[in-house]
Amino acid sequence: MAACGRGLSRAMGASPFSAWRQAHSYTRGRLKPEYDAVVIGAGHNGLVAAAYLQRLGVNTAVFERRHVIGGAAVTEEIIPGFKFSRASYLLSLLRPQIYTELELKKHGLRLHLRNPHSFTPMLEESAGSKVPRSLLLGTDMAENQKQIAQFSRKDAEAFPKYEAFMSRLALAIDPLLDAAPADVEAFWRGSLLQRLKSLSTLKPLLQAGRIVGARLPQYYQVLTAPIAKVLDQWFESEPLKATLATDGVIGAMTSPSIPGSGYVLLHHVMGGLEGMQGAWGYVQGGMGALSDAIASSAAAHGASIFTEKTVAKVQVSHGGRVQGVVLQDGSEVRSRVVLSNASPQTTFLKLTPQEWLPEEFVQRISQLDIQSPVTKINVAVNRLPDFLAAPNTPGGQPLPHHQCTIHLNCEDTLLLHRAYEDAMDGLPSHRPIIELCIPSSLDPTLAPPGCHVISLFTQYTPYTLSGGKAWDELERNAYADRVFDCIEAYAPGFKGSVVGRDVLTPPDLERIFGLPGGNVFHCAMALDQLYFARPVPLHSSYRSPLQGLYLCGSGAHPGGGVMGAAGRNAAHVVFRDLRSM
Repeated sequence: MAACGRGLSRAMGASPFSAWRQAHSYTRGRLKPEYDAVVIGAGHNGLVAAAYLQRLGVNTAVFERRHVIGGAAVTEEIIPGFKFSRASYLLSLLRPQIYTELELKKHGLRLHLRNPHSFTPMLEESAGSKVPRSLLLGTDMAENQKQIAQFSRKDAEAFPKYEAFMSRLALAIDPLLDAAPADVEAFWRGSLLQRLKSLSTLKPLLQAGRIVGARLPQYYQVLTAPIAKVLDQWFESEPLKATLATDGVIGAMTSPSIPGSGYVLLHHVMGGLEGMQGAWGYVQGGMGALSDAIASSAAAHGASIFTEKTVAKVQVSHGGRVQGVVLQDGSEVRSRVVLSNASPQTTFLKLTPQEWLPEEFVQRISQLDIQSPVTKINVAVNRLPDFLAAPNTPGGQPLPHHQCTIHLNCEDTLLLHRAYEDAMDGLPSHRPIIELCIPSSLDPTLAPPGCHVISLFTQYTPYTLSGGKAWDELERNAYADRVFDCIEAYAPGFKGSVVGRDVLTPPDLERIFGLPGGNVFHCAMALDQLYFARPVPLHSSYRSPLQGLYLCGSGAHPGGGVMGAAGRNAAHVVFRDLRSM
């Protein structure tokens, strides 16, 4: 602790927040009156789209509202000396093509892969022992089975089969992520040429079908059934089921007992890093370092990136075609196309003149499910949490479980469902689901020596509290205190280690990062808002009803997570359209 205190004093003297902001508030390029393409928002998808377009010879400018690029994939020094991945905090889903094609390693991206990756401590004591049990999972299948056997030998035997089953489904979904959804309307109603072109969009669906083969009915159930039902068919021990079920509800206002939660689970297991399927890791320097690497790749090919330049309106010609944007300061920037990395709601209900959009389309956008259960809490501590189930070493050095996603209040799927029911009553969960991550356990550059940064991804917290009450400082702190009390039960002394905290409720996430309703996916990853229907049916190809206006963010296919696929796919669609003009 003493070392951390000395480091903190140095950090507070040398790195005030204003200095961090100045270092990361930058403009790449000189503002010109006209570009080929304008991207609204420098979130990771917008930066990916700009990088691909610029590499294809399309002169592109990106305009970001905030002082820092990255959208939700951002690093900020909220507490002097402590660098937080303030919203997004883990990497896995980033498409491997983006990693290689944009040469992100060359542009400074460094990763810390986690193994083990999941730790679920118990509050209960195991029989005949004073040390509570815990479940530690990683890449070593034999060790995983040994861990699971503490709770059920039957489950330990079933686990490799479950992993193989889910891996095959993830493999089937994979081709669907890297292209626009199949254009069914063009196939059935288009001209002969349109029908022939649409055949290529069916290829990923056919690939997926070949992979799942005769097991399609079982995989269909995974996508449509409650994840609790799916897991009950595989396992009997609650700690294992609850640990796996958290991936089916994380970031979603849903319960393991609600149909459709299976896809959210799949969405969180279909990633990988550096050739390792399902691997998750921390970005060296925080998630903002990923955004910086993408921006560096884009700028290296000539893209212009501007911070603190808010787009106020999409400009439309008298003929009904996009002709650029108007910035908040009144500047007009002309372009042939506009790509919006903002949410569908912001793009079509706030930035686009309504007279140019069909009434039915506007209505559908306004009815999107944007409910979010998430409150993100960033915490600076002067020592590592000391869990009863896995005590720290005398020297306080990070142990394997400290690098994991640490699941708290997740010993039983019933606990997850009860936490959800509280939110349905307009109340923050009495025992919130907590995913605790300590990126500084692998990346010491994030905190002063001996100190650490902790990310708490918690749920469920409704956007509006019971009785229509809005979140205020009192409610915000009361909820954070409740979360800290829960952590204290698993790791006594945690509350005494806290140096500072940053509490972001759903309204805060909306205000700061532009996430509608605080939803980290822009809109819910529900089956009725995926693939053909993301964001709405007949407009899933990144194109909008307004010619020249495209979506390239998480509200477009294939959805949320730090994946980059929406940006990459949208850029290729835009490039094809520009060639055909």
